[in-house]
Amino acid sequence: NFRMPTRDNLVPIRVDVEVDGQRYRDAFTWNPRDPDSEIISFAKRTAKDLKLPANFVPQMLQSIQGQLAEFRSYEGQEMQIKEKIVPLKIDLRVNNTVIRDQFLWDIGNLDSDPEEFARTLCDDLNITDPEVGPAIAVSIREQLYEIASQSVSVMREKQMSKKGRRAPEFSSNSKAVNNAVDLFKYFGSKGSVIRKRKEWYLYEPVVDVVANDEDGKEEA
Repeated sequence: NFRMPTRDNLVPIRVDVEVDGQRYRDAFTWNPRDPDSEIISFAKRTAKDLKLPANFVPQMLQSIQGQLAEFRSYEGQEMQIKEKIVPLKIDLRVNNTVIRDQFLWDIGNLDSDPEEFARTLCDDLNITDPEVGPAIAVSIREQLYEIASQSVSVMREKQMSKKGRRAPEFSSNSKAVNNAVDLFKYFGSKGSVIRKRKEWYLYEPVVDVVANDEDGKEEA
């Protein structure tokens, strides 16, 4: 049945709220088993800690609750994931650090830990900004969530179709997810995990440090 294909069944949440010219953006994970009262406490604490106006709280609540409701709507439904090894892609800018990377992920391994993977990657690449690791983990979870939710749709279509041979179709407005889907199409259903020499450059991580005077250009 549907769940995040990771050790911890945590939902990736992304909040982007703007009120009266002030903007709050954040990304984090949430336990779908936690009571909704925790969301209210979280929103109030966040607004207080960041000195945001009180009218940010209902906007944050609506965003978080909506994403949790979508996740819960899939629970209990069957998944069908034919490809256990899928390509994932990271393309992030966190503070002054820009990181780009791509790698293969075994979605059949329910003991996988995106957070531990992100910590190890940051250690290997000597990334010291403590906010980069969590951002990488959320990006991985977003892509895995999209693959899992799309697999539910595939299973529904298969059950409704007598032939049951329709291939999975992926679609999303998320840049990170679309990058993963592009790689999925690139490898094809018979892709090998053995990297060809001409493809080595695809798997070379790139880390850049953005100077303060380049902030505007990089953001654009």
